[in-house]
Amino acid sequence: MGDAKDQGRKARACCGCFENTSGAVPISTKTCCAPSGGTFAEGDHSTCCAPESNPTGSGSQDQIRCLNIDFIYLDLDFCTRCQGTETVLEEAISEVARVLEVAGVQVAVRRIHVQSGEQAQELGFVSSPTIRINGKDIQLDVRESLCESCSDLCGEDVYCRVWVYQGKEYTVPPKAMIIDAILREVYGGKKDPSQSLPQTGDIPENLKRFFSARREKEKRAGQGKP
Repeated sequence: MGDAKDQGRKARACCGCFENTSGAVPISTKTCCAPSGGTFAEGDHSTCCAPESNPTGSGSQDQIRCLNIDFIYLDLDFCTRCQGTETVLEEAISEVARVLEVAGVQVAVRRIHVQSGEQAQELGFVSSPTIRINGKDIQLDVRESLCESCSDLCGEDVYCRVWVYQGKEYTVPPKAMIIDAILREVYGGKKDPSQSLPQTGDIPENLKRFFSARREKEKRAGQGKP
């Protein structure tokens, strides 16, 4: 579902190396990094975030900091919340690109399409959509409400994320919320690397219902049933 769209998104996602849309372990070991604007020109394969040491010995690579942003979602073909969040995330990164460039920070964006309960469990993924910066969810308090588009897609009640910013709830995160999270990560000082990292474990019933209903719908469609 949505193969052409997924291919286009891979091309935009940090030189296309990050998104793996199948299997229980979706994250590539390749760690290239996009420019501060979050995208690569074709053929550009920077390795600013690679674990290997700088072969030139100049130390210039070590001075570059990398901001790893994960956009994790259930559906971008039908879900208006996932679609809107992707758009706002791209706009937020674009707006802070110059500030990050001056600060010596480069951005790597991973778009991860979660397609099974096993994959969700491996990621510690509990609500869609999710934005993580350097492995930490930008909103630790998970709130959800009925998502009409995902419910129509599955034929079951499905709940998607609600974002809370400055005391108000939104079905799509405000751009300012994402920018605030990015700048806090860049300028907030040293943090405990284990703080607020996602925990793997059993996934919520809401996600189990989504995957089960979607599998059943796809099975019926394959059999020519409504």
